[in-house]
Amino acid sequence: MLPKLMQSVTLPAARVQASRRQFLIGALATGTGIAIGFHLLSASPAAASETATTDGTHAFSPYVTIDSDGKVTVLSSQFEMGQGAYNGIATLVAEELDADWSTIDVKGAAGNIPAYGNIAFGGAMQGTGGSTSMASSWERYRKAGAAARAMLVAAAASEWGVDATEITIEKGILAHRSGKSGGFGLFAANAATMPVPADVKLKQPSDWKLIGNSDLKRFDSARKANGTEQYTIDVKLPGMLTAVMIHPPLFGAKVKSFDAAAARAIKGVVDVVETPRGVAVVGENMWAAIKGREAVTVAWDETAAEKRSTAELMSVYRDLAKKAPEAMARNDGDAEAQFAKAAKVIEASFEFPYLAHAALEPLNAVARRNDDGTLEVWGGHQLPDVYQNLASEIAGVPAEKVRLHVMKTGGSFGRRAVFDGDVVVEAVHVAKAIGFRAPVKVQWTREDDMRAGRYRPAYLHSLRAGIDDSGKLVAWSDHIVGQSIMSKTAWEGMVKNGVDPTSVEGANNLPYAIPNQTVGLTTTEVGVPVLWWRSVGSTHTAFAAEAFLDEVAEAAGRDPIEFRLSMLEPESRHATVLKLAAEKADWQKPLPEGRFRGVAIAESFGSVVAEIAEVSTDGNGQIKVERVIAAVDCGLAINPDQVRAQVEGGIGFGLSAILGEEISLTDGKVDQGNFDLYTPLRIDAMPTVEVHIVASANPPSGIGEPGVPPIGPAVANATYKALGKRIRVMPFAKSLNA
Repeated sequence: MLPKLMQSVTLPAARVQASRRQFLIGALATGTGIAIGFHLLSASPAAASETATTDGTHAFSPYVTIDSDGKVTVLSSQFEMGQGAYNGIATLVAEELDADWSTIDVKGAAGNIPAYGNIAFGGAMQGTGGSTSMASSWERYRKAGAAARAMLVAAAASEWGVDATEITIEKGILAHRSGKSGGFGLFAANAATMPVPADVKLKQPSDWKLIGNSDLKRFDSARKANGTEQYTIDVKLPGMLTAVMIHPPLFGAKVKSFDAAAARAIKGVVDVVETPRGVAVVGENMWAAIKGREAVTVAWDETAAEKRSTAELMSVYRDLAKKAPEAMARNDGDAEAQFAKAAKVIEASFEFPYLAHAALEPLNAVARRNDDGTLEVWGGHQLPDVYQNLASEIAGVPAEKVRLHVMKTGGSFGRRAVFDGDVVVEAVHVAKAIGFRAPVKVQWTREDDMRAGRYRPAYLHSLRAGIDDSGKLVAWSDHIVGQSIMSKTAWEGMVKNGVDPTSVEGANNLPYAIPNQTVGLTTTEVGVPVLWWRSVGSTHTAFAAEAFLDEVAEAAGRDPIEFRLSMLEPESRHATVLKLAAEKADWQKPLPEGRFRGVAIAESFGSVVAEIAEVSTDGNGQIKVERVIAAVDCGLAINPDQVRAQVEGGIGFGLSAILGEEISLTDGKVDQGNFDLYTPLRIDAMPTVEVHIVASANPPSGIGEPGVPPIGPAVANATYKALGKRIRVMPFAKSLNA
């Protein structure tokens, strides 16, 4: 749902236009090699036409470069934050290019919307999110590889005086039956002089060697294992200073005044400056900046601050849930009439707390203005067009003079895709405040990340279901109460008739054949900043729907899987993954004593995942998740090993949230600051996970997020069987210890 809606997004600032000087045209010699990038690979025909020059050529930056030494570098439109986007895109290029996998590298690219705009978003903006990386890259990066291959073959044919059809390529080596052969590097420069193919023929699936190869390992594994991979936290520039922020202790508060005299007396503290987002302490190093921060006294204007505790907020939510919804996201049939004559009516409410993203690498960014007036910004640029324009406005330089270094990032889960630029804006503001006299890295601590972050909104679901005498589900109602992510942002246009789609996705598109159903929404006004969080709305909607559905199945006296299948088309994707998971879990066979099962299914980002969780109990009211069997239909699996890894990671991520994670507020202040109070899953609590991928010829759909939604309700349903207790308030620790 979300990717389709993003197609209507308008960026908050003017877009950067391509120019002949700024970008490469077609295929150009780089001095020692070739760079590929041309109009047939553009994000959208409309965008391509906007950059046409007077002579009819088109200006696009490249997707692929090949050096004289044969090294193939893929320039990725997608941001790498651990989800494997770079590896997937490299696979697409290398497959069509017939490159040697050991010669492949990938770098992040930005600054050219026609070339790098996310196709899943309509090509209007560059961005990584909504699990769209492979869907957006599937065709254009294969075409880029095929085009480069055709031009290399043409160059070799010309040099050898042979027919191009007689040349083969295997692992980066071109060969002719005459015995002539050579690597990519030998022909790269000449290939740049060859005509760019007007069209390219892509390989048939039967000819693939890399796509779908379960044994293909990530090209960047070694760098991550030996510590040589570079992240923003590793950036070191000559003369670089480090800044730490003092953010308001209450959301919505602003700086009234501050006293930095004591801080400036500390060795290594260079400056203390005010920014629109708080006070920055600038030091020669991180330690000096932190010690300086401890010595600064700030007076805050808390007039517009949010001062309620989460207990107060949830009390308000409960009251609102008893009233009629403010807006309707779905209204099929006549649910109220069916409730009135149903044999049984079941009711339940579910409460979900604020959640932090808690990525391994806390937020950071580096800004430097050069003597020629260009501004360079290093960071996890998940929405690069937005950040480029914001940096341009702050620094007072044209957008085309802002160069983004798209760094690999130690996790995001949505956190680095922010509307206002967040830490990127802070870095540019601080650099500007000190007169751009030195590069500045703004580095958040874990406490900054927890207490000044953006959170998965807190939600409450109030559900009702009606079943008839035969045990058929005839009526369904879900009233959702919580904050809007999109409201009052540049994406506010996505809110239609009072419904933010990110609040209801996964609830208003249930796959089950329920003739009468309503999904209502009441959007709350709270000063806590919220943001999308891995799997967005489905983080709570799938839990509420699938956990409640088990309650309904029990009331109807039916098996949970049989009950679900009775409401699904037999050959649908949902039925297929559900039956596969049941088969692999031996659902019909009894478990050993002390083990209990639960099931859930969810569709998100174009993929469908069913999960069956097995739990055990210690006899003291606590549970342990022992095993999870997952079946996934994500379209064609480009990298099956990576698909499994993402589902495994999604299960760990979702399990971590539902078992123990919670951001709570006391009088408006966040209680948690580090992993002592905000408790992610410990390694000994990670279950054994089995992932089964449905074979598919459909184009790839999302995989970075869809593993998250089903795990919570699957474990909750298993927990009920183990303890006889329904889990309706998250996290589990709160319910089980009550």
